[in-house]
Amino acid sequence: MLVENLHEVRNRIRKACERSGRNPEDVTLIAVSKTKPVEMIRELLGEQTDFGENKPQELKDKYEVLPKELRWHMIGHLQTNKIKYIIDKACLIHSVDSLRLAQGIDKEAGKHGIIMPVLAEVNMAKEESKFGIMPEDALEFVRELSVLPNIRVKGLMTIAPFTKIPEENRIHFQNLRKLLVDIREKNIDNVDMCHLSMGMTGDYEVAVEEGATMVRVGTGIFGERDYSI
Repeated sequence: MLVENLHEVRNRIRKACERSGRNPEDVTLIAVSKTKPVEMIRELLGEQTDFGENKPQELKDKYEVLPKELRWHMIGHLQTNKIKYIIDKACLIHSVDSLRLAQGIDKEAGKHGIIMPVLAEVNMAKEESKFGIMPEDALEFVRELSVLPNIRVKGLMTIAPFTKIPEENRIHFQNLRKLLVDIREKNIDNVDMCHLSMGMTGDYEVAVEEGATMVRVGTGIFGERDYSI
């Protein structure tokens, strides 16, 4: 069932790429495995390489027992005291939403002798319940991050509002793409604005149509989550 779900999501991504004149190979599907057991991830081995986790401890625990060729994405809100759990395990941190957090990542990356790729999280819809910097602050934020020696800004991420009508989020995806293009045109040193992480189970097809290079799909692959456990 999980493999069938995965193939269905990929097929939808392919069709969204066809509608927008894009190459499906330019879109990375991140299977969001938060709260899901290792056994479910094992079912997808050989079919899926990129997985996303919201909690540092859960990412660390799964990393340690699963094949090392898997690529782990830290997509949830990250506290500075939890950076150490994932700094040498995540391939990309999507959720950098403050200079303090970026400085913490830079410090931990320096300890491990690595350069950590990160995305700046932008609260495009300006929802009070969401993390992320305001769109109007994004350029200055990226400039601040660009001087940190052990991180590299690779693009932008957003979590669009929850809606049953995916089309309602198109404007937020369009605006994030415009923001990325604007920042890219500034040619800031040590900044490579190549990734747009946007779109989840409910709206990833619209996100792909609007330029997403990474979509984060959990429920569409693994099914509904039980948050009581």
